Amino acid sequence: MAWILAQPAPVVACYEAGPTGFGLARALLAAGVRCEVVAPSKLERPAGDKVKTDRRDAERLARLLRIGELPAVRVPTEAEEAARDLVRAREDCRTDLMRARHRLSKLLLLQGLVWEHTAWTGAHTDWLRSHRFERRGVQLAFDEALDTVFSVHARRDRLDAAITEMAAADPALAGPVGRLCCLRGVSTLTATGLCVEVADWHRFTGATIGAYLGLVPSEFSSGQRRVQAGITKTGNAHARRLLVEAAWHHRRPLRASRPRARRADGQPAVVRARAEAGNRRLHQRWCRLEQRNKRPTVSVVAVARELAGWCWSLATLDQHAAAA
Repeated sequence: MAWILAQPAPVVACYEAGPTGFGLARALLAAGVRCEVVAPSKLERPAGDKVKTDRRDAERLARLLRIGELPAVRVPTEAEEAARDLVRAREDCRTDLMRARHRLSKLLLLQGLVWEHTAWTGAHTDWLRSHRFERRGVQLAFDEALDTVFSVHARRDRLDAAITEMAAADPALAGPVGRLCCLRGVSTLTATGLCVEVADWHRFTGATIGAYLGLVPSEFSSGQRRVQAGITKTGNAHARRLLVEAAWHHRRPLRASRPRARRADGQPAVVRARAEAGNRRLHQRWCRLEQRNKRPTVSVVAVARELAGWCWSLATLDQHAAAA
């Protein structure tokens, strides 16, 4: 830092985003030095460039910075990064729980034991606890697998409670999270996850938020020939998964819902009206796609892309207009 500040002004710095985070960028910005954090996946590299060294990379970044062509990312605040870390810890815990459950069910399948009803309910838990095996190795493996499921489940519940508490206590999150929860399939956890991953909704429009989340088709077109393929899957994978999961809820006919009514309680009339318009539109979108015999996996992505636009619409809804 002292070396950077000793350089003759004006000084501009840049570095590639990575596991070291944004601490250096914040320190430079606090010292009055402009710093750009670069998205490595967005850096173009000539096909014939087969030599990669730190020096060449630094020179290339400096040249791109000089002409203003660096694909910079937004540097989050410390509060935003802390909230994102909590949400991502919950996402990791969800993945761990899914894997632990799979390992336990496959261990039971190896012993010829299959649960035929809805899994991971109270009855299923009682059924799991009732098993005893003659071979000590199998019993020990089963006990460890079952204990892992219970411990990870408890960890996930603690993280859920912490995220819910954070969403209610943080003024920057409470407003947009409360508005997003008026949509079908968007609970407090989903809304908080979307808000902390997108961070600043005002960077986008209803048309560009889908591209940022990788929900638009990839394209390989030239001249009069236009070829589109699957979605790009760029951007934030966690937010994309949350939107796709929420989009499945819009497949069913729109009916009154007590949980959704509780989530919308206290929201201004304009927020509730816009959310209901979005819910109707998204279900109609599902129906039109099904009439065209689209596969459900294709339809859900299309609905998720439109859902992203409705989330943007509610998240950026002017507070004063909402209170009017």
